[in-house]
Amino acid sequence: MIERSDTLLAARGLTDEQDRLITADEPLGELQENCGGSLPGVLAVPELLELVRQSRDMDLRIAREFSAYDGADQITGFVRIRPLGEQVGGGCELVIENWQRNPAPAMSSRLMAERLDTIDRSAAEATARLDANQHVQFLNATASDTETLQARVAAAPGKVWTEYLTLKGIAHQQPLHWRLLDGVECDVAGSERSWKVRLLPIGPANGAPRGFELLLISSEPIVDAARESDVEGAHTRLVGSALTPALRQPIARIIANAETIRAKLAGPLRNEYAEYAGNIAAAGQHLSGMLDDLADLEVLESPSFSTIKEKVDLGDAAKRAAGILGVRARARGITLNLPSEGDRVMARAEFRRVLQIMINLIGNAVAYSPEGSTITISASESYAGIVSLSVSDEGPGVSAEQAEKIFEKFERLGRDSNGGADQGSGLGLYISRRLALAMDGDLTVAPASETTGTPGAEFTLSLPAAE
Repeated sequence: MIERSDTLLAARGLTDEQDRLITADEPLGELQENCGGSLPGVLAVPELLELVRQSRDMDLRIAREFSAYDGADQITGFVRIRPLGEQVGGGCELVIENWQRNPAPAMSSRLMAERLDTIDRSAAEATARLDANQHVQFLNATASDTETLQARVAAAPGKVWTEYLTLKGIAHQQPLHWRLLDGVECDVAGSERSWKVRLLPIGPANGAPRGFELLLISSEPIVDAARESDVEGAHTRLVGSALTPALRQPIARIIANAETIRAKLAGPLRNEYAEYAGNIAAAGQHLSGMLDDLADLEVLESPSFSTIKEKVDLGDAAKRAAGILGVRARARGITLNLPSEGDRVMARAEFRRVLQIMINLIGNAVAYSPEGSTITISASESYAGIVSLSVSDEGPGVSAEQAEKIFEKFERLGRDSNGGADQGSGLGLYISRRLALAMDGDLTVAPASETTGTPGAEFTLSLPAAE
């Protein structure tokens, strides 16, 4: 829900334990998409992602001003972040007040450097705090191949950071001036990957640094070889658990840098090169969405997966999903017809999963519908003990042969999308149907012509009615 007053615009969102934005009001959802993310998907706004991670890791509320760039304008506001602990799987609640959009000022070289520093912070797999003489005060490393580094620091704490690493191309006595070490490549004991060092000074810009942030960043994914021994479904679990966290960071950097180039923030650029950068950002967003699908797939196929049972207003879930995708629909002149305000159709299911299914169904309908068409979302009581939520579009439709295969894993039956590209990983509908079955329901498809006499397709989510 978006709250408005004369001067206040507040937008809310929820993240999970993996810092994925699960639900968001329209302004926040739009910012997420413009920054290269998706819903649901890892929070793609670097300035917010850093604050959410701090709040979740420290289990503390955070309230402060923030500023972000959405590719065209500068977004400013005051964000309040509240960790929810086990209430929502270890996620956080975001409330952004005094939301304002202004034309982005010309970005100076200093601001450009600050933006790149923020991106590197979000991509770092090991961070350390150094004193003014570059001695390590503490180290925080998350990657599994940094255990030897952590052991070295724990066994002999307080040394100059270069004594724990092997620098490439640096033969001079350490420590050198920090500017000569910022960006150098290094080897981390116990890791087969290549690493880059970032040294970010702490303190006044014109004075001597009081200390430093040390960031260790690798552009290579980490592979957990132990998982390869499990032959059945090993390729899925390898990507879902091992590659996904590591791939997500470089992909986010590719998207952010491509958007910076596309917006010509680094200086004048010929239009064809700016368009090429936009294509790179779009490809990165596509890869990011595939990673989200693969992570969801692993969770779904684990033996312990289950859903919670709660009362879910299907009409409300449809409206929230439509609100998240409203910007995308309006961009193509597509009208979303929603259930009436008075229609309350209650199901026994998990709200978060119902919303995830509806985002997938409505997103597909927007992608495959012609410009200026209408998508109709309706909630009803299908028969005794069962309620349903349907999404009908005016696209090319689904044949009877396609309907039999459309929910299979990695199936990419091409209803041609109007974007001209074969979108998706072939997992969205498979995951949606598995979620429906896990909630004791089902997800089916039929050509809309069978029910309404119009072209297009109709997807129906059926769920047990709430008592």
